[in-house]
Amino acid sequence: MKVIILAGGFGTRLSEYTKRIPKPMVKIAGYPIIIHIIRHYMKYGLKDFYIAAGYKSNEIKKYFKNFKKNAVPFKQKIQKKNCTISIIDTGQNTLTGGRLKRLKKYFKPGETFMFTYGDGLCDVNLKKLLKFYRRSKKMITVTAVRPPARFGEIQISGSIVKSFKEKPQTSQGWINGGFFVTDYKFFDYIKNDKTILEKSPLEQACKNRNLSAYKFKGFWKCMDTLRDKQVLEKIIKKRLKK
Repeated sequence: MKVIILAGGFGTRLSEYTKRIPKPMVKIAGYPIIIHIIRHYMKYGLKDFYIAAGYKSNEIKKYFKNFKKNAVPFKQKIQKKNCTISIIDTGQNTLTGGRLKRLKKYFKPGETFMFTYGDGLCDVNLKKLLKFYRRSKKMITVTAVRPPARFGEIQISGSIVKSFKEKPQTSQGWINGGFFVTDYKFFDYIKNDKTILEKSPLEQACKNRNLSAYKFKGFWKCMDTLRDKQVLEKIIKKRLKK
């Protein structure tokens, strides 16, 4: 099964790094975050990757020594395991949906595939995710997560504090955690380069009752800001020591 990694955005909220390199190339515990993402998929036997590049795409190409030409698959060894990677320039100003659409020609009608963003790490069991997708019989499945709240939560009755929790996991409201499973038909929901994946395509799939959510309560973290990067660094370093 093929895996698309959306890796072409500007990453402006992490400008401390993204003035020089694209966000997926920002290192966490010594490796670009995109390598950590690829490793997670490979853990579940997925070995065929399509990187939808854009902003500073040459930095991604330079990192992979076996890269030869745009859109040409090449063999790569990651953590002593072999995989195949294709890096495709999808345009510097193309939006998330448009990047996905530009990869349509590499897929066949009826083909199921996975895709995710190039800036988030997650412990989701991809075999269970795929099983859920097939069982749901919907066109697309999104991994839904509940991240920690940004601030401490206080529950008040009158002027008395009933509960005080320092940055708890949000008890209500699931958010898009990436790590999607879908099929070829989803490409038809995307109009052009200016389509934002999270707007009309997913909203339309929802309206058509063709979007299912796999609820995941384990580790998930997106790297939007320098603070996120620092938190991820601590988490991953701790995990590597185990």
